[in-house]
Formats: sequence, structure tokens, C-alpha cells
Amino acid sequence: MPASVTATIGVRRRSKVFHYYIVPCNNVVDAPGRWSVVSTSTEGSALLVPLAEVTGLGPSRAGGKAYNLGCLAAAGLRVPPGVVVLTPEAAAAVPRAVAGLEGPFAVRSSGAAEDLAGASFAGQYETVLEVSREDLPEVVRRVFASAEAGRVAAYRAALANEAEPAAGMAVLVQSMVAADAAGVAFTADPMTGNRDVAVVTAVRGLAEALVGGEAVGDEWVVRGEHAGRRRRTEGVIDADEALAVAAMARRAEAIFGTPQDVEWAIAGGELFMLQARPMTALPEAAAWVPPRRGWWLRNFRLGEWLPEPMTPLFAAWLLPALGRGVSKALAGESGLSLALDDAVVNGWYYTTPQPRAVGRPLGRQLLRHPGAVFELPAILLLLLRPDWVTGALVRMSTHWRQVLLPAYRRAVDQAETEAGSAPPAALVGVVDRVAEVAGEYFWSVATLAGSQWKLEAVLARFVRAHIPGIEESAQVLVTGLPGMQADLPAHAVHSIDWYWPTAAELGHVASADRHRELAARREAMQARCRAALAGNRRARRRFDRLLELAQHYAVVREQQTRLFTLGWPVLRRCALRLGACLADRGLIGRSDDVFFLTRDELDAALADQRAEPLPAGVAERRTEWERQRRLVAPLEIGAAPWLARMAVARAVDAARTGSAGMEGAIVGQPASPGRATGPVRVITDPAGFDRFATGEVLVARATAPAWTPLFGKAVAVVTDGGTLAAHASLVAREYGIPAVVATGDATTRLHDGQVVTVDGGAGVVEVQ
Repeated sequence: MPASVTATIGVRRRSKVFHYYIVPCNNVVDAPGRWSVVSTSTEGSALLVPLAEVTGLGPSRAGGKAYNLGCLAAAGLRVPPGVVVLTPEAAAAVPRAVAGLEGPFAVRSSGAAEDLAGASFAGQYETVLEVSREDLPEVVRRVFASAEAGRVAAYRAALANEAEPAAGMAVLVQSMVAADAAGVAFTADPMTGNRDVAVVTAVRGLAEALVGGEAVGDEWVVRGEHAGRRRRTEGVIDADEALAVAAMARRAEAIFGTPQDVEWAIAGGELFMLQARPMTALPEAAAWVPPRRGWWLRNFRLGEWLPEPMTPLFAAWLLPALGRGVSKALAGESGLSLALDDAVVNGWYYTTPQPRAVGRPLGRQLLRHPGAVFELPAILLLLLRPDWVTGALVRMSTHWRQVLLPAYRRAVDQAETEAGSAPPAALVGVVDRVAEVAGEYFWSVATLAGSQWKLEAVLARFVRAHIPGIEESAQVLVTGLPGMQADLPAHAVHSIDWYWPTAAELGHVASADRHRELAARREAMQARCRAALAGNRRARRRFDRLLELAQHYAVVREQQTRLFTLGWPVLRRCALRLGACLADRGLIGRSDDVFFLTRDELDAALADQRAEPLPAGVAERRTEWERQRRLVAPLEIGAAPWLARMAVARAVDAARTGSAGMEGAIVGQPASPGRATGPVRVITDPAGFDRFATGEVLVARATAPAWTPLFGKAVAVVTDGGTLAAHASLVAREYGIPAVVATGDATTRLHDGQVVTVDGGAGVVEVQ
């Protein structure tokens, strides 16, 4: 393209046209007659330079913000015209320099270390908007002076960034854009690092409230040529506009060669680029690839108790020990050698519904144990219709109460006696014994307690089909039952990863429950259902039978799951004792560093008194674990068998009441009925419990028993993971508050202070 030619490209999105003005990248854009450049010189250096000419100065002289915008303007993106003031002495000449530009003006810093990949300096310098032409000299001097502010020095010191001396500062003066809508766009997901999506946030008018954290705005996720809104607050822009913003941001990414954080505005149908800088602290992109063929679930079985990525020692020691206990239970049931098929994907636990054969292939094992073939129909019925195999439920319940629970208690009691005095090497055996018994116990939780939500689904379908006019969810019928406890046991945990402290260590106490109120509500609904069926004796008997089953096993589930982590205080105490021994020898920095060792490293350190210190590896693993914690792990990867997906879908549909809600609503599984509105509070782990206030909506990745104290304050609960059988579902019902689980990413889509309405019957969260 010749240097004198400027081309206009119109990008049509339905009724809107966005214009990009394209010029050669290495050319200077001349605007003769529009405004004049004041070229006051000191040793030949201009003190004021048109924004279009700053590419020749470089970022060290023009500052990062101005230089980046100059590059974008030269590449054809629509940037508001302006002038770059290189020294405070030129402030007086600014009004004459912008004589050909429309006011008012935006006056912003452009520091040499600003808008870099390693440090944005965002918000550290002063920005002044809506400045009149007459006030420009004073405001320009004020922005220059902000380079000496204490907060800037502190920020620079914190980053050990000495690249920007006070003189490395310019000031950018541009015509204000009378924005109809404005916002921020990222060319990668800032939470997950996914480079295949762009995230566009928009508010009405200027974006200052959004950038300053005072507003949250609408949020769009753009994948290729598809834009989907995942948060709606004002309805500011539509999908076509979101696509255009993302296209402009990606153009900036192509120019600079790295993911960009851009500010944009739309005024009179024109799309403007206001700022572009590299995204800082962007996590590495994570690929969620199934480890093997099959359907891999994050929050299934043990996954429901692992709301965080696993620490190395848990993954290498406690998880396999639990698995050995599960395999022992499976062998006792079927005579087959089976194990849970689990894997670690980006630090997160995933498992498949079906166990895998260990040793011999399953076909050969069945030849040796042909009786196992005849048990398959009963197993399928237990998975799909446990109300048809109540005899099996009774046997499982008896085995739990009379065999598994006493054995687990004995193992824990013995371990408590040994843990305080046993030598370090002996503690390894203590951990293995308790963990394996806990694994046997867990398999009973997975099968017996796991049957309850299917019983509840059968009851819900019956109520919907045979009792018209009942608006409340059938979940009300399994709340407020005798035998359910709302107190918090000392062994309750946030996660079964033993890195996390127990409830006793945290000092948390559950608030008073609403058992009596919920019992009255349940009894009233039971009475309405029975009255509606008074003329149909057969249906009435069927209802009473399903109700008895669902209620009985709801109590069993609560009691059984409550005791699953009985061994965790002693398991954690053993691990920390081992860590203290290694710390005393200087092998690790502190006792809880032990959780970031591998099992091989621990064994080697216990066996060899001359083992080398390991603090460097521990620090790297902690950092990697913290990075993995920021990832949004999908609830499932791989291909789902139709039978398993059908079973889950039927149960969810049976529990769901109402519609999917408004556009942009977050949809999950209905876990506890009711509707409630309140401000969001995102809590990721027990360290944030003190921030939670009465009347807030608890938003978490998942909740385990240690979270029970928050349920007494919450008006509603929303989780990324979980199922109808998960802890959040059970406890929310016992506290009589709405809950929506399995949303996938509510913790990243919602932000503290947002007002949302949670419809626990429909499984929907709507942003107000």
C-alpha cells in the first residue's frame, strides 16, 4: 500500500458497521490542517509529539501506553487522536498542540515501565478524564508529578523493577470518546490461561467503574465466531459487538505477539481502541485431555471430597492407600480383582464410573468366578432403580453398621494410641492401615449412601406424575428427619487431601440448625400428598413405600458420610509428625512442606540419614499447586456411556422444577429447593471463612462437612462441582436454603458483591 493511501474497511455485523482505518505499519499518519505539532526543542529533541509519530521514539521515551497505541494506530486500528508530552516543561504548550482536536480530553500517564509483560503498573499513576482545553497544562503537570507518588515507589520496589527512573515518564493527551459502551477485553481467559477464548466485559458509558472494580458489567466469552454471554448486568452490547471487540483485541495480540489486555469503547457505532498491554500473571494454558478412553468425572466418588488439585504426597500415598481399601471391598463383594480407575489431570482428580480389572483381564476373571456374571443385573438395578432391590440395601446397611464402622473405629483408636509415640518409620504403617480401612468404608459410602439420591429421584418422579398441584420440590420430603445431626464433628474436613486442617484445628462451630422448622414443612407436604392420593389406595401405598425408603436412606446417608473422615485427624497428625522430623534435620523448611514431597522422597529421607535438603523442589511444587488451583477444571472429560448419562439426567430432571431462567443465567443441578436473593461471596477454602457474612450467597468450588458453619449464615449455596448426593445438597436441605451444584465455573463467573437470585428448584442462578 503506498504511503499516502489510507484504506477504510467496514466490518458489518447485522445492522452495525465498525470501521478500521488501515495504514502501513511503518508509516507516519499525517493529519495536515487538523492540528499542529509544537516542536519546542532541547538539544534537538521534540517535547511534544503526535501520537501517530511515537513509534519512532520507542517505548523508553514515549512510554509503554503511548508507544503501544501508536503501533496500533499505525497498524490500522481506530485510536483516538492525541499528543504525547515528553517533559513537564512542555505542559504550557499542550493547548496549542491540540488546537485541531475536539475536547474534552483524557490525560493519562505513559511510563517507560508501564504496560509491560512483567508489570502493568495499572492504576499506580494518575489519570484525569473530561479535561477542558484550558486546564490541560495544570493537569499534565499533575500526572507527571504522580510518578513520584509513594504507591509507585512501593509497587516498583515490590517488583524489584528499577527499569523506570522518574524521568522515564511521558503523558498522553487524547480526545475523549463519548462512549455509549466501554470495557475490557482479554485475548485469553485470565483464570485458566485458555488461549482459544477471548473474554469481553462491558458497561454503559465509560469503563472507569469497571477498571476500578466498582462495577462488574456484562461478560461475554468468544470462541472463534461464536460469542456467548455468561454474565448479564446491564445488557450493554450484543453478540455481534462482542465479536467485533474480540476481533480488535486479537488484532492487537497479532501485532504484539502476546495475549493482550485491552480497553475499548463504542461511540456512535464506531469501535475505538483505548489501551493495550500484555496480560500479566497469565497462567499457562491447560489441556484437559482424557488420560485414557472413557468418561472421566471430576466430582464423582472420591472426587466429591477433593475440591482442589491434589498435593503430591496425597496423590502418591494416601490416594493409593484408599484405593487398596476400595479394591478389598470390591473383591469381597464380587470375588473379582478390581480397582477404581482414577487419574491426575493438571493436578485434579478424575475417575471413571466403572472400575478397572487388576492383574488378569476381566474376561479371564469371570471364567474363574462365573457367579459374578449373575450379579451384574442386580448391580445395574442398584445403579438405576434401587427401590427394586431393597433387600440388597438392607444387607449393605447391616454390613456398614455391624462390620465396617466398628472396624474403622478400632483402626482409628489404635492409630491414636500409636501416633504420639511411634518412631517415624512406624508411622508409615499406621497411615497405611487407617487409610486402607477408610477405603473399605468409602466404598460402602459410594454404593449405599450413593443409592439415596436415586431413591429420592424415584419419589420425585412419582410425586410429579401422580400428585398435581404440588408446587414444592419433592426434596422437601427428605428434610428435617429424626436422626440427622447439624453439629460439626471434630473430624470434618474441607478436603480429604490431608494438607487441609480438620474442623477441630480450624476451631469452627456449626450454628444452630432449623430442624424443627424443616420438620414442620416436611410434615405439611406429606399431609398434602396423602390427602391428594386419598381416593387412590394403590397410589397411596406406593407413595408411602417410596417415602419410607427415601427418608430412611437419607438418614443413613447423612450418618454414613458424616463418619467417613473419622480417621483424618490421626492421618494428618502422622503426616505432620513426619514433616517435623524432616524439618528438624533441615531437609525441608517447615513441617507442612511434607505434603509437597513425593512418596519416594519421603521413604528415602526416612531410610537415609544423609539425604540432601529438598526445599527447592518443595517451593516449585507449591507454586505449581497454587497455579493449578486457579484452573477451572471441567466436570467431565471424554465420552459418556449413554446408560450412565441417562441415569444422571433422569435424576436431575426429576429434581428440577421451573425453567432454565433468563439469558446469561448460570445453570447447574437443583440441589435444595427454594429461591433466595443476596450478594455473592466467593470462598475457595477455609482461610476465607471469616470473610463470610450473614445473608450472603456462598459460592464455592465444592463444600465438605467443614463448611457447615457457613450454611447457618448463607441465604443460598452455589458450587462448581457436586451432585444431588453431595455434601452441599444434603446440608443445604437441612438448613432450608436453596442450593445449585455442578455449575462448572460459578466461582469464576461470579464476583464478590454481585447480587444474584438462586433458584434451587430450577438449578439456576440469575445475576440481578
